[in-house]
Amino acid sequence: MSRINYDSMSDIELKQYFLKHRGDEAAFQAYLDRINQRPRRIVASPNDPDFDDKVQAAIRQKLEAAKSSGQQANTALETTDQE
Repeated sequence: MSRINYDSMSDIELKQYFLKHRGDEAAFQAYLDRINQRPRRIVASPNDPDFDDKVQAAIRQKLEAAKSSGQQANTALETTDQE
């Protein structure tokens, strides 16, 4: 049996692989290690008087980024389909 190189997978590929192979503990650990290596962005501290506004703004920003990356992926697929 060949050993799988999780490091060569993109974040999305590793996540998809883990979801398909839930019994693969090494894949799960590799996924957790990768996520834990990401820097954490602090939006606001609990004592911040603008806490709610800052959290809502961060959520909106994340949703817009996800929406635009989804639109870019759809555009790329449409371009590929036309070729």
